Amino acid sequence: MLSESKRITLEEFSAGRRFYKLMEFEKARSCFVKALEADPDDGPSKVYLERCTWYIQNPPPEDWDGVFTMTSK
Repeated sequence: MLSESKRITLEEFSAGRRFYKLMEFEKARSCFVKALEADPDDGPSKVYLERCTWYIQNPPPEDWDGVFTMTSK
């Protein structure tokens, strides 16, 4: 059985991924923030939060395939 905080994290992460794929980065970012409020150590939510922040400032092209390409190390 999952703890309440883990359940919230998984639900918010899942919703965030749906918005992310739809290029709705503000909504996705909000979900990842909520996931991290429930579990501050959730690594995947941290990664996607950073990516959303990047894409909000640097929108991908309309034909974006959902792949994040690193531009620096």
